[in-house]
Amino acid sequence: MTDGVNPIPNGMHTVTPHLMCGDALDAIEFYKTAFGAKEESRLVHNGFLLHAMLRIGDSAIMMSQEMPERGGRGPKLLGGTACNIHLYVEDADAQTAQAVAAGAKVIMPVSDMFWGDRYGIVEDPFGHHWSIATHVRDVTPDEMQKAVQQMQESGCA
Repeated sequence: MTDGVNPIPNGMHTVTPHLMCGDALDAIEFYKTAFGAKEESRLVHNGFLLHAMLRIGDSAIMMSQEMPERGGRGPKLLGGTACNIHLYVEDADAQTAQAVAAGAKVIMPVSDMFWGDRYGIVEDPFGHHWSIATHVRDVTPDEMQKAVQQMQESGCA
């Protein structure tokens, strides 16, 4: 069926986020500044972003302008987002500070989590939520369960 063509293009993963933004061209610049995104391609027609491919670390992110008439709405148009984009980095604190300096808003400050990550959440100016994490210690499933139990007993969960 694919006549020798790799069905998953080189450099791609099985799951790739495709973000819709009201100001997609501005979003590309924000992601470059906030997360060090590298732009690989851009297809624009009459100032309208039809498609772009960015890469953050080893992961691709596709982007396009909102197209409400075709069901494509970004989080601002929807009044919120249904998911976080999870970003593992070398230093969650520094990456969060960089994102905030670029215009992101802190939703959850970076702190040590029971599952072994330093973790926080920011909202970008286009309404997408990014969870930013650095893995700092390995935790077994039993240790995680005990931590959840302790949180429940203390009324924190």
